[in-house]
Amino acid sequence: MEICREEGAGADCSSDPELDLAEAAKIYGKGKMFTSNNTPGREFGKSAGLGAIVNFDDITHIGFFVDKVGRLPELACVRYNPGEARVGNSLIGNPVEAKYGLTRDQVFEAFKLMSNLGVKRFGLHTMIASNELNPLYHVETARMLFDLALEVKKRLGIDVEFVNTGGGWGVGYKPEQRQIDSKEIGEGVRKAYKEIIVASGLRPIKVFMENGRFVTGNNGWLVSAVRHVMKKHRDYVGVDATMADFMRPGVYGAYHHGIILGKEHAPHDHVYDVVGSLCENSDKFAVNRALPKTEVGDLFVLCGAGAHGRAMGFNYNAKLRCQELLLRKDGSIQMIRRAETPQDYFATLDFPGSRFSYLAE
Repeated sequence: MEICREEGAGADCSSDPELDLAEAAKIYGKGKMFTSNNTPGREFGKSAGLGAIVNFDDITHIGFFVDKVGRLPELACVRYNPGEARVGNSLIGNPVEAKYGLTRDQVFEAFKLMSNLGVKRFGLHTMIASNELNPLYHVETARMLFDLALEVKKRLGIDVEFVNTGGGWGVGYKPEQRQIDSKEIGEGVRKAYKEIIVASGLRPIKVFMENGRFVTGNNGWLVSAVRHVMKKHRDYVGVDATMADFMRPGVYGAYHHGIILGKEHAPHDHVYDVVGSLCENSDKFAVNRALPKTEVGDLFVLCGAGAHGRAMGFNYNAKLRCQELLLRKDGSIQMIRRAETPQDYFATLDFPGSRFSYLAE
């Protein structure tokens, strides 16, 4: 996060601890956007106190915010759900079925309400796709928000200060997949901006994005050691990582390319399931995967594991999550998160008289 901040990025937060994490990374004020849903009043209050941009997920949250916090901030945003007007993708689902965002009519109602309650500056946000590799999809999302900003101006006389097209820029997890071209998207958004915003004489509008996966996805690897090679109804490679460390393949059936270090150019003439040690049959990193002959002690590297890894981890079966290492440009390696210990696992439990009691001290 500090590296991203140094490169000019802000933080998209959805909880109290994420706000704290952004502050720890020295991302302050409007560098943070607070986008949550079913939000407690405490978190609304904290986001406002830290000066973050508050992004309302539901029209009823506006009055709720006033009741809990006292007043609306000068700058506020609403999350738009286009419903049947757009088609989602397999990961995030159909917008009409999503729990997120305001309908088109509610956007105008919300802007009018917020204006009456003292909001002076406005933003529009949406998030309708995840890991989408088609550049045109993201261009059309920006165009949709530009059109909506123009209609807001025509109907309410309100200038939209920024649009946030959300995330969704895809990562090609398979070697043969084309990586998304950011320049192609940029040029498409620029063209749409000129055709809608500039041509209509609107004030300049900032364009924000939330492309965490695109930034981090292909810049992370899960490195594990082979513990067992087993023959059952299938052949299995058992590694010392589990889906507690990285859950995308097990939960979503997502493909991540796997490499046996030192055997990259060996014949891939064996077929394995690569599995962890959870008491859960979905604890698999690869299914029916062609790999070189694999032996105990080999290192199995799962590529494209830089997004939705540790943050989505868990402790099922009391499995402890791994350390995280940062590879720097000069080739040096820095530990940025240590491995979990049993003391971490028991930290919130109280066994009176036990060394694991959080009251022991």
